[in-house]
Amino acid sequence: MTAHTDILPWATWRETLSQPDIWRQWATECPFQELRNWITKQRFDEIWFCGAGTSAFIGDILVAGLEGRATPPLRAVPTTDIVARPRDYLSDRKTPLVVNFGRSGNSAETLGILDALDKLAPNAPQLNITCNPKGALALRGNHANHRLVLLPQETHDSGFAMTASFSTMLLTAVGIFDDGAVLEELLPSLAQEFDRLLPTFCDLAHARPERIVYVGSGPLAFAAREAALKTLELSAGQIPALWDSTLGFRHGPKSFVQPDTQIIVFLGSHPQAKLYDADLVEELREQFPNNPIVSLGPSGDIDTPSYQRDLWTVPLAVGLAQVVSIHWSHQLGLNVDDPFAGQGTLSRVVSNVRIHEVAQ
Repeated sequence: MTAHTDILPWATWRETLSQPDIWRQWATECPFQELRNWITKQRFDEIWFCGAGTSAFIGDILVAGLEGRATPPLRAVPTTDIVARPRDYLSDRKTPLVVNFGRSGNSAETLGILDALDKLAPNAPQLNITCNPKGALALRGNHANHRLVLLPQETHDSGFAMTASFSTMLLTAVGIFDDGAVLEELLPSLAQEFDRLLPTFCDLAHARPERIVYVGSGPLAFAAREAALKTLELSAGQIPALWDSTLGFRHGPKSFVQPDTQIIVFLGSHPQAKLYDADLVEELREQFPNNPIVSLGPSGDIDTPSYQRDLWTVPLAVGLAQVVSIHWSHQLGLNVDDPFAGQGTLSRVVSNVRIHEVAQ
């Protein structure tokens, strides 16, 4: 592997590298079938995937990845939306199964949604997926219709950027809600691929771009969103990062591309979407012949297996962004574990938000 040896002390780097071993372990430890059985006994009309920031993006990825395959309806509803307008979401019209994602389980919006649910939807079943045994998501699930999924301790990232926490919370939900996923097989396969691709990801990090774009289709579009966030966070905004869908990128956002912009296209296996992915790569190489353009996916520049669902490729796509962004953060001379150290503008757990009482 060609990674810089001096990044090894950063916790964020170690946490990123730990993902394959965590996935292998979790494949045998998570009670996926028991959780599915619990869900079948609950009464609800919709399934809501809720969280803030990266935890909210998990919901977008799941809904796009399971589109047309799941009943009842799936919705990605960020806690930041619900807390701002709780009565617009929580009413007697529908009873959702609320799936809360949270690395710490203690962010301001997490506390806000738990309070709003207690007040406005106390009968809504809740499935709390978290990495922190001492967080509110873990400690406040003491009702008969609540269930806690506590991830391995190693997923509770100590660094600013979510890495192992993101991928393992996502894969846990895949194991619960995707009937086609056999996690005992999928997680070891993803772990093996991550290990295999790591040297290639590290090689890609040698050249630091001035700005970057990530694009993809379906769930890989929202993987691109998380990828862009990783670059923004870990570079403390010094590397502007944009994301979009493969087809949406042409509709204005392509104006972001300058001579020093890198473009990374996440290729899918979906029989229709992959045609558009290939068309975009060809077009970009014709229009921007001097820009670094890299495709990741089946038969891409960085070749990955053609999984049954594009959803299953997301941890590898985002893993690429995690690896290169950590390297670039280090190259910029930043504190990789806390890129905003000394600024007082962003923190690992968002807590400086005043949560207002739910209006009567």
